[in-house]
Amino acid sequence: MFHIGPYQIQSPAVLAPMAGITDQPFRRLCKQYGAGMVTAEMLTSDTKLWNSRKSQQRLIDKNEAEPRAVQIAGAEPAMLAQAAQACVDQGAQIVDINMGCPAKKVCNKAAGSALLRDEKLVADILQQVVAAVDIPVTLKIRTGWSTEERNGLRIARIAEDSGIQALTVHGRSRACRFKGEAEYDTIADIVQAVNIPVIANGDITQASKAQQVLKHTQAAAIMVGRGAQGRPWIFREINHYLAGHGEAPATELPEIQQTITQHLEALHQYYGDYLGLRIARKHMGWYLQTLAADTQRAAFDWSALRQTFNRLEDSQQQQHYVEQLFDDLIKTKEEQAA
Repeated sequence: MFHIGPYQIQSPAVLAPMAGITDQPFRRLCKQYGAGMVTAEMLTSDTKLWNSRKSQQRLIDKNEAEPRAVQIAGAEPAMLAQAAQACVDQGAQIVDINMGCPAKKVCNKAAGSALLRDEKLVADILQQVVAAVDIPVTLKIRTGWSTEERNGLRIARIAEDSGIQALTVHGRSRACRFKGEAEYDTIADIVQAVNIPVIANGDITQASKAQQVLKHTQAAAIMVGRGAQGRPWIFREINHYLAGHGEAPATELPEIQQTITQHLEALHQYYGDYLGLRIARKHMGWYLQTLAADTQRAAFDWSALRQTFNRLEDSQQQQHYVEQLFDDLIKTKEEQAA
């Protein structure tokens, strides 16, 4: 349990904002499984671009679970401040500033983790955004611009001095992108250097790893990104482990089927048939990867199963496919147990 401004976050496991992934249906699913906080997909700070269908679907909904958090990205302090105000008007209760994204299309615009090179600009952005809104402003960074220039500690102090109320640190530099392994020593140093909650992020894909990272860094919480793709129940597993109960029981096939069915239905409803079908394919690919990781299911041709699903052109066909797949999985499991 930790606080961001007036908001008490019940679980120390939170969902990372991921563009194209943490949409409203997925956020709700992770919240159901025990994520302490979920953050909407990254929005550009150029509010003139918010009229597109894609951006409209990324905006926060006032009916979502509290605290309602959104993430914005950009490089112009005044534009970011204006975007933060617009997020508040939409119902946001926490605004997060992205200075951690290593994607080329973000960094080429001097936004995301590219900002870490310019500490004066970082301070200007943070101060203007904090002054523009009456809700908590948080920040996500990396350990630095490169492994040779890990200036995350200086950025963290700038953030605290600017009024940032919580800081998420991904355990890689901008130059690392998502390669190699995350390191947590820099995060531990940052935790010791500031008096605001620090959230540790990077390579947390198991409940035991979540505990190791929390113990090593002494962070207030951990953030799960890619580890939740195809496995939203990871938050329940982490909460179970952190409560001292050891490894959580494996999520059984009928529950996984129910989760996927619920997720697909929500995607079809939220996006409509055309877009919903296509976004469902992406998530189904991750669910199939999770299912394939069980060695007892080695007999299944998971690549062919994914290709078949991706050719389906109707929401009912997708749901029927899931039903048939799990009938086969459960039957196979029963035969192996006999």
